[in-house]
Amino acid sequence: MRTYSLTFLLWGCMLHAIPMMLSQKRTSKNLHRERITGLSENDGKTLHRTKRGWMWNQFFLLEEYTGPDTQYVGKLHTDQDKGDGNLKYILTGDGAGSLFIIDENTGDIHAAKKLDREEKSLYVLRAKAIDRKTGRQVEPESEFIIKIHDINDNEPKFTKDMYTASIPEMSGVGLIKVWGLFLSLSFPFLSCSIFFSLSFFSFLQGIIKTALPDMSRENREQYQVVIQAKDMGGQMGGLSGTTTVNITLTDVNDNPPRFPQSTYQFSSPESAPPGTPLGRIKAYDPDVGENAETEYSISSGDGSDMFDIITDKDTQEGIITVKKQLDFENKMLYTLRVEATNTHPDPRFLQLGPFKDTALVKISVEDIDEPPVFSRTSYLIEVDEDVKEGSIIGQVVAQDPDITKNAIKYSVDRHTDLDRIFNIYSGNGSLFISKPLDREETPWHNITVIATEINNPKQSSQIPVFIRILDINDHAPEFAKYYETFVCENAKAGQLIQTVSAVDKDEPARGHKFFFELVPEFAVHPNFSIVDNKDNTAGVMTRRNGYSRSKMSTYLLPIIIFDNDYPIQSSTGTLTIRVCACDSRGNMQSCNAEALLLPAGLSTGALIAILLCILILLVLVVLFAALKRQRKKEPLIISKDDVRDNIVTYNDEGGGEEDTQAFDIGTLRNPEAREESKMRRDVIPDTIFQIRRTAPIWENIDVQDFIHRRLKENDLDPSAPPYDSLATYAYEGNDSIANSLSSLESLTTDGNQDYDYLSDWGPRFKKLADMYGGEESDRD
Repeated sequence: MRTYSLTFLLWGCMLHAIPMMLSQKRTSKNLHRERITGLSENDGKTLHRTKRGWMWNQFFLLEEYTGPDTQYVGKLHTDQDKGDGNLKYILTGDGAGSLFIIDENTGDIHAAKKLDREEKSLYVLRAKAIDRKTGRQVEPESEFIIKIHDINDNEPKFTKDMYTASIPEMSGVGLIKVWGLFLSLSFPFLSCSIFFSLSFFSFLQGIIKTALPDMSRENREQYQVVIQAKDMGGQMGGLSGTTTVNITLTDVNDNPPRFPQSTYQFSSPESAPPGTPLGRIKAYDPDVGENAETEYSISSGDGSDMFDIITDKDTQEGIITVKKQLDFENKMLYTLRVEATNTHPDPRFLQLGPFKDTALVKISVEDIDEPPVFSRTSYLIEVDEDVKEGSIIGQVVAQDPDITKNAIKYSVDRHTDLDRIFNIYSGNGSLFISKPLDREETPWHNITVIATEINNPKQSSQIPVFIRILDINDHAPEFAKYYETFVCENAKAGQLIQTVSAVDKDEPARGHKFFFELVPEFAVHPNFSIVDNKDNTAGVMTRRNGYSRSKMSTYLLPIIIFDNDYPIQSSTGTLTIRVCACDSRGNMQSCNAEALLLPAGLSTGALIAILLCILILLVLVVLFAALKRQRKKEPLIISKDDVRDNIVTYNDEGGGEEDTQAFDIGTLRNPEAREESKMRRDVIPDTIFQIRRTAPIWENIDVQDFIHRRLKENDLDPSAPPYDSLATYAYEGNDSIANSLSSLESLTTDGNQDYDYLSDWGPRFKKLADMYGGEESDRD
C-alpha cells in the first residue's frame, strides 16, 4: 500500500505597531486642538486630543522584560516645572504604585515588575502636577495609555488534547468529510502559520479526507493522526503545538457469514424427547453489531422433518434440536444441509457475492435398551360371566423394540387384581380365569399387565386391560319389594287389591320382559286371581264377595314370575294377603283377628296402655335374670361340685374312715408313697443333671407339716408345668372318739346284740331303737 505524506505551509501577515517617540515643545500656554490620525483600539476613527503642557517621551512597553534594571516607561513634564523642586508629580490608574512607579520630583515612570501581555495588554493612567507649597494642581489632570508590546513567547495550543472521529469503511478517496473545522487554535498574534502532518488522510481547510480507497475495518479499525501547528509561518524561531486525532472506521455489512468447516457431526440417543438440543454450529462474520446478525435454517436433507435449528441471538449460533421422537431401529443416520444468512444485507455490497453459506450436518442415532412395547395402547376384552375357570379370555402382545429382541415375560399387577381372579401365561401373554365371575357383583375389571425383559428386568412396561363381563341370564326375576297386601271383608268380586312388579339382576340386551301367573296347584284359585298387565306388572284380583277374619285372617298366594331371556329363569313369590276390616270407602281399619275378641268399648288408647305394661314386665324380667347371673358363685371349698379329692358323701353319719376304701389316708401319712416328680418336656430344666434330693422319712410325721413341705417342693421345682395346678391334701385326723358307726365289715356272730342304749340317745335315734331294740323286731 502506498503511503502519502503531505506538508502544507500557511503563511500569514501581521501588522506591527512601531513605537514612536514624540518630543514636543509647548509654544503657547493657550490650548489649541490638533487633529491626529493613528492606530488605536478603534482603528479607522478620528481622535481629537487637546494639547497640554505635558512632555511625553514613550507610549509602549515590551512584555516579559528581563533586563537588569527596571524598564523605563516614560517621563511626565510640564512647562510650569522650573526645576526648583516646587512641583510634585502624582500617578494614578491601572497598576499605579505597584506596576508603575513615578519619580515625584522628575516625573520619570518605570515598570516595577515584568508584564505579560496575555494577562493584560492595556493600562490606562492619569497624571497630576501639584504645587508643593499650595497643594494646587498647576495643570489639569491628564490621562494617557500604556500598551504592552507583544513578543513570541507562547506556542500555538489546541483546545483539546485529543480529538476523535469516525468514518465508514470502504469509503472512496476524498469523498467523505470526517469532520470540519475541528481545530480551535489559540495564538497570541493576529496571524499565524500552521503546519500539519498526516498519514492515510489529507487535510485541507480544516477538513480531513481519506487518502486511500476501500479502507477495511477488518484489516485495521483504529488510526491515530498527529497534527502540528507552527507560528511565524514555520520560520526559524517559531513555536509549535500538537494534538492527536483518533480515527475509527465504522463497520458496514461487506462480509458474508462463513462456516469454518463444511461438515459437522452430532449424535443423539433415540430416547431424546422433542426439543432436546444436540449441538451448536456457528458461521463467523467479520462484521459487528447488526451487520453480523445471522439466521440459520435447514434447506434440505432427509432429516428436515425430524430435526430443527434455532438461532441464539446472543451468541449468533445455530442450535440443532430434536423435532420428533427418534427410533434407532427405524433409521440410524440423518443428513441435514444448514444455511446461514445475514439478516441485514447492504445493497451496496451485494455484488461481492451471496451473503450466506451452507454446511452439511450429519446426526447419528444411538441405540439404547428400550422397554418392551405393547401392540396397543390399551386392551378391551369381553367375556361371559359363566365362563369356566381356566378358560383363556384374551391375549396381550409386547415385543422388545431393540435389535437384540430380548425375550419377554408377562405378569399381572396384583395391586389391580387383589382377589386374583385373573392370571396370565408368562410366556405368551394369554389371560385366563382363576375364579368364577359375577357380572351382577362386578361388571368391569380393570387390571394392569406388565411386560418385562428376561435379560434385563429393569426394562419393563405396563398396559391397562379393561375386562367387561357380559351378562348371562343366571338370575330369576323376583318381586320388586315386599308387598303388604290386604283385602277388605266387604270386598266385591273382581276388585283390584294389589299391583305387583318384578326386578331382575340380569341386564338382557333387549330389555326386561316379565310374565306373571299362579302356580299350577293354584291355577284356579277360589279366592284370588292374577292378571298380567303386559308391562312387567300384574294385578291381584278378588274372585268372590266378602271375606271373614274369623274364618280365615290370612291368605297365601304363590305367584310365578318368568323372564324372556335364554335360558328362561323363573321364581315363585308368595304374596301374603290379610283380611282387614274396612270402612265404606275401602280404607283399612283393623287387620288383627284378636280384635274381634276385645270388648266393643275398648279404645285404641287402652290397647296401647296394655302393650306398654307388657313391655315393662318383660324389661323387669330381663333385669332380674341379669342380676341373678351376676351373683357370686359358691366358693369351691364349700361347693358340692368340688372334685379336687375323691370324697364320698353319705346321707347318714356313717362309721368314719373305716367305712370306705375310697380315700387312702396312708398316702398322706407315708411320704415315700408319693409319685416321683416328672420333668417338663417343653424346656430343659437347670437341674436336669442334678440328683433330686427327697425329704427325709420320719415315722408318724405330722400331716400338716408334710403338706407344707410338699407345697414348698412344688413351688421350687424347676420342672413344674408352666401353669397353675391345684393340689389338695386333706386330713381327717388320727382317731375318732365315736369310733365307727357303720355296720360294714363288722364281725358277724350268732349271738344277739343289745341295742337298748339307742333309746338313751334321744328322739333322733328312736327309729333305730325300735328296729333293733325289741325281740319282735328281730323275729320279724
